[in-house]
Amino acid sequence: MSKEIYETPLSGRYASKEMLELFSLKNRVRTWRKLWYSLAKAEMELGLPITQEQVDDLKNNIENIDFDVIDSREKEVRHDVMANVYAFGKAAPSAQGIIHLGATSCYVTDNADLVIYKEALEYIKREILSVVANLYVFADRYKALPTMGYTHYQPAQLVTVGKRATLWMQDLMSDVGELDYFLSNMRLLGCRGTTGTEASFVELFENDTEKIDLLNKKICDDFGFEKIYDVACQTYPRKTDSRIMSILSGVAQSAYKMANDIRLLQHDRQIEEPFEKNQIGSSAMPYKRNPMRCERVCSLARRVMSDVNTAMNNASVQWLERTLDDSANRRIYLPEAFLSVDGILRLCQNITSNINVNEKIINKTNYTYLPFIATENLLMEAVKKGYDRQEIHEVIRENSMEARKQMTEGYDCDLLSRLANDERFPFDENELKDILNPSLYIGRCEEQVDNYLKIIEPYIQGLVKTEADIIY
Repeated sequence: MSKEIYETPLSGRYASKEMLELFSLKNRVRTWRKLWYSLAKAEMELGLPITQEQVDDLKNNIENIDFDVIDSREKEVRHDVMANVYAFGKAAPSAQGIIHLGATSCYVTDNADLVIYKEALEYIKREILSVVANLYVFADRYKALPTMGYTHYQPAQLVTVGKRATLWMQDLMSDVGELDYFLSNMRLLGCRGTTGTEASFVELFENDTEKIDLLNKKICDDFGFEKIYDVACQTYPRKTDSRIMSILSGVAQSAYKMANDIRLLQHDRQIEEPFEKNQIGSSAMPYKRNPMRCERVCSLARRVMSDVNTAMNNASVQWLERTLDDSANRRIYLPEAFLSVDGILRLCQNITSNINVNEKIINKTNYTYLPFIATENLLMEAVKKGYDRQEIHEVIRENSMEARKQMTEGYDCDLLSRLANDERFPFDENELKDILNPSLYIGRCEEQVDNYLKIIEPYIQGLVKTEADIIY
């Protein structure tokens, strides 16, 4: 990484080598050349005056990229596509005269974008499922461990650690569903001409429109697409970019929710993100164990979520058959959104592979509030004994308020002893202690986790690590 010029932190700190290569200039130029080769091959097969030698020359020089030639030519002609046509022609001289035949710049720029985005989305899906696979093991391990549930970030009723993890999984799996739907309906632009009318190919194929359809079908087949857009202008519809950004934003939202939950719980030391032996939490406070991975997830996620607005603006202001005022920002926000989500998911994989669960602290928190949680059961048991529900409710309410007041002054919860000593209450202290078992108050959590994990299993076959593979 250069120390002398600015480079995005996404490449130096967060994104994977695979995603960086996918959005590299080399891969973009390589994809353009594959598109030119695919076009020439299809045109030859459909009867245009292109030879097998020319097609082979293009194929054999896809990787023969001279960036010095490209850069020099672009400075001269101020057009990146034509500079690349020139450089490809230098590398494959026999085919120089037929490169880009009938096409406009968007044939390579937009189709290449779609090819790259498709591969990147498939990669993102695999990364999401890796996080889900880690959470699968975690949820199964802690499916029956009672923990305080919170509403409004105030103590509510008990849940389990594993049940909470299934909520994170469910959010991520909803993103997988969005991804699958989008990928199954993804289209290629194809060869549509300057305003989407295919007029140049009507001329080339002498009004044989069936050959134009076959041309686009052949190009789709070469790149793994089912079909082209039903109609298009010079570009593919920018609604596609908006939909892609919505999906990436959704992944960021899911990751943010999980990471933020862990940050809140780490404040009470109930669960903590991984912390290496020699890791430094603070330069000034050596005792600190900051949730820096989760904070980084949230930070990157905010960036991705905010960029959705740019995609929506681009989609809404594409004048008529196209404008070019989206080009500069698309070069920035789309690749960087993919790189950011890649970084987010890599962090999530690291976090979920080794979440530290502090069971003693969780149990202490449970028992701090368990007397309050148990009051509903106490109310029902009293009614079974023939007591008036409203009267017992008032007894419990009065004593609960006094117990809470004591806790605000720094004392432990003494609700049970207060109730046992209240002549109006029908249970003694020994009877009350029998109800202080957290497992009595988790409802169907364990069953719900088991049922949900069965639903998830088909999606993560081969990704789930065994208990021996996970270091807790």
